[in-house]
Amino acid sequence: MTEHFGNSIDNLYQPGDTLIVVRRTVSSKVLEYSRHYPVVTVTGPRQSGKTTLCKMLFPDRPYVSLEDLEERRFASDDPKGFLDRFPSGAVIDEVQRVPDLLSSVQIVSDAKNKPGFFILTGSQNFLLMERVSQSLAGRTALVTLHPFTLREAYQGRVPGLDEVLYTGFFPRIFDQGLNPSEASSFYVSTYVERDIRRLVNVRDLSQFEIFLRLCAGRTGQLLNLSSLGADVGVSHNTARQWLSILETSYIVKLLKPSYKSLGSRMVKSPKLYFLDTGLAAYLLSITDRDHLQSHPLRGPLFESFVISELLKLRANQGRADNLFFFRDNKGAEIDVVLDQGQEIELCEAKSAKTVDPDVLLTLRSVAGRHGRVRSMYLVYGGEESRTQQGCRVTSWRDMDALRP
Repeated sequence: MTEHFGNSIDNLYQPGDTLIVVRRTVSSKVLEYSRHYPVVTVTGPRQSGKTTLCKMLFPDRPYVSLEDLEERRFASDDPKGFLDRFPSGAVIDEVQRVPDLLSSVQIVSDAKNKPGFFILTGSQNFLLMERVSQSLAGRTALVTLHPFTLREAYQGRVPGLDEVLYTGFFPRIFDQGLNPSEASSFYVSTYVERDIRRLVNVRDLSQFEIFLRLCAGRTGQLLNLSSLGADVGVSHNTARQWLSILETSYIVKLLKPSYKSLGSRMVKSPKLYFLDTGLAAYLLSITDRDHLQSHPLRGPLFESFVISELLKLRANQGRADNLFFFRDNKGAEIDVVLDQGQEIELCEAKSAKTVDPDVLLTLRSVAGRHGRVRSMYLVYGGEESRTQQGCRVTSWRDMDALRP
């Protein structure tokens, strides 16, 4: 029997299937970093597979989780003694639970002066990265592990688009054959709400759940904090704080408008995206893939899928996301502007199975204003990938071929 590499060693299969090894795409980058940096820090949302990844890549290293209360107390009370147990290094999981430990990690890694001595994992990016930047600047490589990419999740046997959007990409859903709606429900109650309680004082969790659902209903839209806060019954500042926590927990992404001049006045508000379509579908009360066929937010959910895949593809290469969007005051819009330094790439996401010539016209029009566009993409809900009118028309199934 072949192992399926996800968030556990349980397997994704249907009766009679041959199990397929799923090695996370980012693995080679993590191993590369471990040969050059004394510390490698792997961050990402809860249940994205950080623990399993590090255990598989470093099977000979001692492993310790700071979710364990006794280990957490030991690390807090006596950080030096805690680390002395690992003379050859270790994988230390959920390190954000004891942020003061990072100062001792710095001292030990400097003294040992060996690449890949400590492998750290942690969620809650803002709190973790604040302490990492203070204690481990120049000593650690940083890796963001998102949930599965489309290719990692399905390994060549991809179902229909609606099922993909409904299911989402958290590894446990695939590893353990979970019902996506139930899994998302448990994810919200056991991880999101728990982390929110830890990070900010939310007195009414039911009110916060309403906030979550309203954010899901706004995926793919320009952010209006005042309107969002008013609909929930909280202040503008509270809505901003809650949204910031969702972003630092890798639940949502605020895509900023492009700062590159494209010849027009541009909007200044970011666009809000849920990073996992399955989680967004649950919050929108979509309980079956068939509900998506005529759902009014199917298009924005597809757009969210494309944004999320682009982020994953770049993170797996160890690259900054550098994703923006363009919309001018005349209504011209490009879903993604990928900043490549001196050049940019433009990408549109459309869930329709056929190509609308007007979309290609908009891409060419905006590209003509800039003059330094490397390439143009249209990711759509159809099956055929081709070049059309100077644009790479790409089936959603072939997104990993983009190499953004």
